Amino acid sequence: MLTAVYPGSFDPVTCGHLDIIERACRVFDKVIVAVLINPAKEPLFTVQERMEMLAGATRHLEKVDVESFDGLLVDFVRRRDARVILKGLRAISDFDYEFQMASINRKLDPSIETIFMMTSNDYAFLSSSAVKNLARFGGCVRGLVPGNVEAKLKNKFSTDRR
Repeated sequence: MLTAVYPGSFDPVTCGHLDIIERACRVFDKVIVAVLINPAKEPLFTVQERMEMLAGATRHLEKVDVESFDGLLVDFVRRRDARVILKGLRAISDFDYEFQMASINRKLDPSIETIFMMTSNDYAFLSSSAVKNLARFGGCVRGLVPGNVEAKLKNKFSTDRR
């Protein structure tokens, strides 16, 4: 069984992320969407909220498991008996950073491959940061995030404005 780990902060999950996850399900037997716990960042949503949003957005995909991790990605991949790290790319600017991380991960464990998947053109411009900024100022995020995430964003920012 070929398992891929798709890591990220997913703060929040976007339709671009979902595009990668759905397409990965056509390639891999199992896709573990791994939410990174990064104490150096201050995310909008808690790890639990991000996992719940991802679980809701991927409910229709039998091959997907949603988990969280901290520490080294290669250690998490090994613990899950996976051999592939899946990274989504939007533009060439993503590649520089992701190439560096893939090289480090390969140095740490040469048996784990990193595979890059380009997001669909419809979502090449989309980032979690852009979605948060749009939602923060009352912009419409429909079609940019799954429906369950749209509701969470509206709720989060309407609560913050009170």
